[in-house]
Amino acid sequence: MGDNPGPANARLKYCLDQAQNRGFMSASRLTSAPSHPVQPSSALLHAADSVLMPSLGFIGAGRVARCLAAAWSKAGYRVAGVASRSPASAAQLAALAPHCEVYPDPQQVVDAADLIFITVPDDAIEATAGALRFSAKKAVVHCSGASEVSLLDSARRQGALIGGFHPLFLFSGAAADVERLRGASVTLEAPDTLKQGLSALVHALGCTPLEIPPGARMLYHASANYAASFILCSLRETVDVWAGFGVGEAEVLNAVWPMLEGTLKAARERGLSGALAGPVSRGDAAVVGKQLEQLKQLGGDHATLYALMTRRAVRLARERSNPPPALDAIDALLVPFLPA
Repeated sequence: MGDNPGPANARLKYCLDQAQNRGFMSASRLTSAPSHPVQPSSALLHAADSVLMPSLGFIGAGRVARCLAAAWSKAGYRVAGVASRSPASAAQLAALAPHCEVYPDPQQVVDAADLIFITVPDDAIEATAGALRFSAKKAVVHCSGASEVSLLDSARRQGALIGGFHPLFLFSGAAADVERLRGASVTLEAPDTLKQGLSALVHALGCTPLEIPPGARMLYHASANYAASFILCSLRETVDVWAGFGVGEAEVLNAVWPMLEGTLKAARERGLSGALAGPVSRGDAAVVGKQLEQLKQLGGDHATLYALMTRRAVRLARERSNPPPALDAIDALLVPFLPA
């Protein structure tokens, strides 16, 4: 269907491929896919969907589940059911997806849906999956970025397909998440027989599939924090330091929002090393030294954090075609402030 199929083409290809794989249609009834993207007719899509457009179920009804259920329902997928420890949360999800049933027992979700999303906290994934009965006609995925897919091995041993489906996105819980999610990446880990269907679901969200190998999830998730929650921690550090000379949090944030947004824009346009600014980008070792001493006087770990971040900035500066002078001197200044 082309190198970059749209949601409709991806859905159609998935339905036809899976129908052939599972015996719903014989190979002689399937036509070859064109080499260029096409827009399938609504009738053809409806026929393919009726053969195998997976119905979806959710065990857990938090921010992630509610956003995904709403988005897929709008895209034409049927959300068959939801179960949650919180009846109120389950009811909220069901209200976003017409004909979605709220079930008291998670097993009822498994029985009602083709593809089950386990969206419970990480430490409950394995126990949740282990308490359920699956068949070879089912598929189950979890939405954790950190936990390995092997937590679902109890389902795999019963014949179900298993995988990981992690949107690389900060969910706020607001209805606007459905539109804000568009353009994000979703990290997939699954066998090919399931990956096609998951990719179709990613495209239906307006997102881009991203693949990682087995065993990489913990490092992938840990490092992703630097582009998400750790940005908030950096802002908190700015707020804390400025508070020492009498500037309130709201005023600090209003002052730095344009700088933060400008930094991200510059990084997209010029790359990470090209967007680097500040004393390291100029090779100004004297300023770095004075800043470290001032931060040391504040106590705590302010100087240590600054030294660790500055070491990363030096590494970025070295990536430039014409690195600034005095980077070795800056590196030497950092040593006394770094953890042993």
